[in-house]
Amino acid sequence: MSGRKITQADITPPAQYGAVRAERRRSVAALKRHRRIEVGPVVTFYFECFETMLHQVNEMLFIEKGGEAQIADELAAYNPLIPNGRELTCTMMIEIEDPVRRARLLGQLGNIEATVSLRFGGATVAGQPETDQDRTNEAGKTSSVHFLHFAFTAEQIAQFKSADTEVVVAITHPNYRHMAGMSGEMRQALAGDFA
Repeated sequence: MSGRKITQADITPPAQYGAVRAERRRSVAALKRHRRIEVGPVVTFYFECFETMLHQVNEMLFIEKGGEAQIADELAAYNPLIPNGRELTCTMMIEIEDPVRRARLLGQLGNIEATVSLRFGGATVAGQPETDQDRTNEAGKTSSVHFLHFAFTAEQIAQFKSADTEVVVAITHPNYRHMAGMSGEMRQALAGDFA
């Protein structure tokens, strides 16, 4: 892992980024291949790292063209999603193309973000939602995007890193109960996020 916090020195100036953007996007797409898992028919988890977040910051600066004034906001938004060496972090997306079906399902999945866990070797690590804003409203409608942290003990890290460990991503919401097993390649890629 390259780092734990993006600084302004890590950012490629937008004028230069345009020249390398296509190659960077290919490189990050290859990296993300082993950091993505679908759980059930409509939820996908994208496990983040320094490189994925740096890519996101560079993309936002390039697309929005906010200049120096935009940098602090992007760093404040994306640095918290870089694993700190004792955790995994992810973006959880509820992906439904049909707007009517999407509105109906999101209205039934309030607090889904509090029902996510990683299970392996008898251990369960519960996902902790990012607290920057409420993503489920009073009416019980959830957002289609959530950010989660999975805090590990030293023992859990060692167990997760073990080559024979099978890891399951579970959602236990009453209206969406699904599980999916991580591939060995994915577990190995995520194991690199620990210090």
